[in-house]
Order: sequence, then C-alpha cells, then structure tokens
Amino acid sequence: MTTQSAPYHRELIFGAAIRIFHWLRALAILVLIITGFYISWPFLVAPDNSDVLVQGYIRAAHQVFGFLLVAITIVRAYLFFFGKSDIERRSFKDVMSVKSWITQLKSYLWMGHLDKAGVYGPLQFVTYLAISVVALLICITGLVLYANVYHEGLGGLLAPMANWLTALMGGLAPVRIWHHYLTWVFIIFVVIHVYMAVWSGIRFKHNSVDSIVSGYDYHKKK
Repeated sequence: MTTQSAPYHRELIFGAAIRIFHWLRALAILVLIITGFYISWPFLVAPDNSDVLVQGYIRAAHQVFGFLLVAITIVRAYLFFFGKSDIERRSFKDVMSVKSWITQLKSYLWMGHLDKAGVYGPLQFVTYLAISVVALLICITGLVLYANVYHEGLGGLLAPMANWLTALMGGLAPVRIWHHYLTWVFIIFVVIHVYMAVWSGIRFKHNSVDSIVSGYDYHKKK
C-alpha cells in the first residue's frame, strides 16, 4: 500500500507574539474608531441632558485602548528590528529590487506568481511601513490630546512635549483635525487590507488570512 505525500508543505511565518499583537491591534483600532466617532458626536445623550456618565465611559474605553495601541506600536517596532525571526526583515530586500516590484505588480494582474525573499512583497512592505508610521502619528496626537486634559501623572510628564507639538501644529484644533484624518487613513487601510488578504488566499492559495490565525502558510510542492 503506497502513501501519497501531501501536495503542500507548510511553513511557520508568524510566531505567537506577532499573531497576538496583530489581533490585539485590530481590536484596539476597532474600539478606538467607534469610541472616537462617538466622542466627536455623542448621539446617545441629548445635548441638554446632564448625564455625563455615558460620555465618561466612552472616553475611558478610548483611553484604555489608546494606550494599548501605543504599547503594541512600540512592541511591534521592537519585534521587527530585534525579533528572533527575520522573515519580516528579509522583505526589505524585495523593496530594493526592481524585479521584485515587477513580479508583484504582474501577479496582481494575474500574470505569474509571487516570489518573495520574506513574508511580504515590496508593495505590502511599503504599505505596512506607511500604516505603521500612521499608527505612530495617531498615537502621538492622541497623547497630546490626553496631556491637554490630564495634568497630573503621565499627562504632566508628557506636558512639555505635548505643549511643544501643540504650538508646532498651530493649536489643539489642528491636532484634533489631524487625529481625525489619521483615523480615516486607518479605516481605508483596514478595508483594503481585509480585501487583499482574502483575495491573496483565493488567487495564490496561500498568503491568506489563516496565516495570521495559525501562523502557518502553505506552499504547493514543486
């Protein structure tokens, strides 16, 4: 009796830490978007109502998940540069390769398959780098707004930096506006990101959503 080998082999590409932080960040972004829009337009309580508990609870949730996003942003940056696995760092090689750019763009036009040095293609890497910068900026503007309200403890510690950035940006109103604009960048990114993750799984039969759930990617044996 012969045993036929599986047509695919699996490779661990995302460790437990990266997967956990990915989903925690997704949860934080979701809660921050919902609570942030509510803070800007508190529609659950009438304007002439003296009940401020709902707004207080929403603001508290926004702050908790805001600090969670700050922590995850810092830890993810550390893991990228100093993590044991270099599969994310290897993706930078493709960014510097014109051939890799052409290969990925052709694959999106249904011409050929992906061939990557790391876990991300060059377009993915640049996009994730850009959204990481956006995450950093939204954390900074959020901390500036936090320090404007809370003047003791951490708020007091951040006050000198927050005051300098507030003056640099022309006041608190521009800080809030940029915080709002950056939120919309997140919303647009999430929609495209989810679509491309599902599309990649259908198009290439790997590189799909289950990679960030199980940590494994599956490649067809040659």
